[in-house]
Amino acid sequence: MNVLVVGGSGFVGTELCAELVERGHAVTVLSRSPELDVEGDVRTVSGDVTDYDSVEPAFEGQDAVVNLVALSPLFKPDGGDEMHDRVHRGGTENVVAAAEAHGVERVVQMSALGADADGPTAYIRAKGDAERAVRESSLEWVIVRPSVVFGEGGEFVSFTKMLTTPYVTGLPGGGETRFQPIWVGDLAPMLADCVERDEHAGQTYELGGPEVLTLADVAKLVYRAEGKSLRVLPIPMSMARLGLTVGGAVPKFPMGADQYRSLQFDNTVTENDVRAFGVDPTDLRTLSEYLGIGDEVSESGPSRSVESAA
Repeated sequence: MNVLVVGGSGFVGTELCAELVERGHAVTVLSRSPELDVEGDVRTVSGDVTDYDSVEPAFEGQDAVVNLVALSPLFKPDGGDEMHDRVHRGGTENVVAAAEAHGVERVVQMSALGADADGPTAYIRAKGDAERAVRESSLEWVIVRPSVVFGEGGEFVSFTKMLTTPYVTGLPGGGETRFQPIWVGDLAPMLADCVERDEHAGQTYELGGPEVLTLADVAKLVYRAEGKSLRVLPIPMSMARLGLTVGGAVPKFPMGADQYRSLQFDNTVTENDVRAFGVDPTDLRTLSEYLGIGDEVSESGPSRSVESAA
């Protein structure tokens, strides 16, 4: 199968391309900077999804396309929050239009948990609009909504360290926002299955890892992996809102009001759809395992499994 991976030179894309090559597919990576470290024959082309004419030729002769292009919700994008709409909605509309023009059979859209055109953040709204563009297309589609993804080259661990300090740190609301991190090495085979298998057509999947962790839990794990302890002090949410709103107005400040709003809702699944891929959630890699430590978050007890956190 000829598979075009849009945004394939990124963190998730690199892992997915390696998986697709191993399965025997002919892979083309479309990216603004298409440098790729993947063994095997992978073709690369340059293009920007916000510019239809720059990406349209890459869709010729493709059987399926995976759209991974995304701006990080963890940071304020260059150009302001309106860039989420330009890249996620507008970029997806261009991907869909090019795929339709060239008779591509299937599009796999990587979205986000909570994607909603009427959602609380620019990122979530743009992801919701992007999903609508995919669903209203003439293409056979699959939509995947993962929780935060971790692994080599990912930003979740580095973001946590940027937000905190070892030994004693403050976190908005005490860091009680919940996540269900999924390892990129577990996610990539599921995305590849979405490309290949007919039973996934027309489905929307919410995918999470084997455990639910608060932001405070994650911070403790990250520093424990470095042999350091961590005590979390709560920062009132009203102070966090003021600080991030004011900071967001400062050029080059990495976060803003949208990041504050994202801390007000959890990033967890209701039903973990990894089972649709023949995977038991308890068999997935935990963040603790990835960091090379045991499953304890702190001296108070073990990290919460999905079942015990429900």
